[in-house]
Amino acid sequence: METNKKEISAAFPFESKYIDINGSKIHYIDEGEGNPILFLHGNPTSSYLWRNIIPYLQPIGRCIAPDLIGMGKSDKPDIKYGFQDTYDYLEAFIDSLGLKNITLVIHDWGSGLGFHYANTHRDNIKGIAFMEAMVKPLTWKGMPSASLRMAFRMMRTPGIGWLMISVANMFVKKLIPDMIVRKLSKEEIDYYEMPFPTIASRKSVRVWPIEVPLDGNPKHTYEIIKAYGEWLKESSIPKLFFYAHPGAIILKDTVEYIKSNFSNMKTVDIGKGLHFIQEDNPHQIGEEIAKWYNEI
Repeated sequence: METNKKEISAAFPFESKYIDINGSKIHYIDEGEGNPILFLHGNPTSSYLWRNIIPYLQPIGRCIAPDLIGMGKSDKPDIKYGFQDTYDYLEAFIDSLGLKNITLVIHDWGSGLGFHYANTHRDNIKGIAFMEAMVKPLTWKGMPSASLRMAFRMMRTPGIGWLMISVANMFVKKLIPDMIVRKLSKEEIDYYEMPFPTIASRKSVRVWPIEVPLDGNPKHTYEIIKAYGEWLKESSIPKLFFYAHPGAIILKDTVEYIKSNFSNMKTVDIGKGLHFIQEDNPHQIGEEIAKWYNEI
């Protein structure tokens, strides 16, 4: 498609806003007018991930993209992090801004948080666009490669995981570039690395891999994902599903599972991509979300 040929900009041309949530400042951008379109990133990214997609939605809705607590330009308080802490900040953020009739655009752990919010606030959701998302509980066997399985086992091992993520900063320095097809510019790499200059600043990044429910462990995130996964199969809320080849979280079998089990859903194959597909094909993603949004 022609959208693949458009420049992928490193610029973040949005005004930074801050709001006090539970005693900490949450950074977010708030562009456009109308019903809210809420963009939720995952680990270890930020609202920067959506920079080339938001301009397509800005003329038709109010685009809001927060940095999750402990990430991006948001504060990094000394809390446990993980799913429940992060969700509490997110829910309070949504309540503080008074967001109603929300359309979610979600990815990675942003999908876990967003799907959970949708499942527990069903009357407040207009639609859900999702990509490289957690749609059902995961298994060790279902991981795409033995090397990724080994990496996750190491990251979840006390001591070793701390050295890999908190000391060596591998989740930011290696995972992001390795999970994007194109080569990032220095400006883009710097923006992703900027929020995590010290061991202490990387606490949220360290916790998230431990929260991934693999074969039912940990139980709290397993139960949450299981619950919203069942709801997604029953829900008639409009959905937009993006998938790539080969993908990372969503591989071919999961693509077929989603197509077979979810209703009222438009599906978009965006071609070659891994995990951070917003960095490889943002223009098609933006155009397709805008087109779908105008139809729901």
